[in-house]
Amino acid sequence: MRIFAIREEHDPQNSDIAYLFYYEQEKRFYIELLDDADPWNTPLILSSILKQGRKTVNSYWSRVWVQQRIVPSDRQNLGQILKANGLDTYDEFKLLLLSEGRCSQDDYYISEISPNDLPDSFSERFDHKIEDVVPLSGKALLVFFRNGVTKRCEVQSILQSSKAFAPVLNNDSFFQRVGIQIGGYGVCWGDQLTISDSDLYEIGQPVPLSQEDFATFVQQRVVTTAEAAELLQCTKQNIDDLIRRGKLHPIKEAPKSKLFLKSEILQRLWQ
Repeated sequence: MRIFAIREEHDPQNSDIAYLFYYEQEKRFYIELLDDADPWNTPLILSSILKQGRKTVNSYWSRVWVQQRIVPSDRQNLGQILKANGLDTYDEFKLLLLSEGRCSQDDYYISEISPNDLPDSFSERFDHKIEDVVPLSGKALLVFFRNGVTKRCEVQSILQSSKAFAPVLNNDSFFQRVGIQIGGYGVCWGDQLTISDSDLYEIGQPVPLSQEDFATFVQQRVVTTAEAAELLQCTKQNIDDLIRRGKLHPIKEAPKSKLFLKSEILQRLWQ
């Protein structure tokens, strides 16, 4: 990850207006606005987000801001421009570095900084980033935050707020495929369907369960097909037969193995 301060050319104090984060492996941009950011001194496309009460600019709008400051990918003489700048392929980040984030429409530019140069208040903001997420029944998510807090987040109302979320709302298997955005900025179903970390932290109800506790539960209470067969002193074929007859219920299935709650396997021994 690389961090850049966004500054204004003619500011005598050379103050930081916002911060651009770039995740190199994933080629993903995020912009973080200051806690006391002034909409009048914030770049136009970012000030509209600030007026919504948000301090984190999602990856889509962050990338739009970057694209406004580099050669567009559909430029007619793009090949000549890339060659003149020593580039073999179109790379948004490298082009941004070449221009120092400057464009003809305003006086903003970027300057690379270290994490230690960020305001102290940002540590609390980053503590609310997401470490892990587990989908639950009833359109709820169990979310583990970086500060060690775990919350149960009922997200049905959020999913109902936009037609774009219809595939997630109406398809349980799709809902179960929830992932984490790069940097822990939220949860997602693909690149476009996202819920921010701040929204989840706000609506979530604390659960007295740490990520370590959950990992321990999985390690101790979830077994594979081979482990289930060993506990029941039977073959894997017997396990498959129990599943077909509805006597065992795998919690996750893969082509070559399945996962079971150990408690259900032990209950077979009691029958």
